[in-house]
Amino acid sequence: MGINLDKVMSFNERALKVFNRRSEVLAANLANADTPNYKARDIDFQAVLQGVAGKQQSLPLTVTHPGHIRAGSGASGGDLLYRVPHQPSVDGNTVEAAEEQVRFSENAMRYLAEVRFAGDKARGIKRAIKGE
Repeated sequence: MGINLDKVMSFNERALKVFNRRSEVLAANLANADTPNYKARDIDFQAVLQGVAGKQQSLPLTVTHPGHIRAGSGASGGDLLYRVPHQPSVDGNTVEAAEEQVRFSENAMRYLAEVRFAGDKARGIKRAIKGE
């Protein structure tokens, strides 16, 4: 019986991709903090990770009219969503630099934790193969 490493490490790989994509989005928000009418974006992080983990339970959609939303067209696949600011600015920019920095730092810590989890999992598999 073989070990399918792709299957074992797939969650970690996909989670790291989500963290990386979110870092890019948050960095773009910070870079555009002074751009008039720029709208802050983010990923619905919890929905994406639930989908990656396979824990997302959804009811099947029945389309009875051509104008209905098609299955799989929601934001759970990592689509970018607009963030509603706590304090709107006069120039229409919705980036709140302090909040973006906190979210960026939190995302970076989660990324590093996921790297560590993946490394620990790989070391555990290696030990199991060696019989330690």
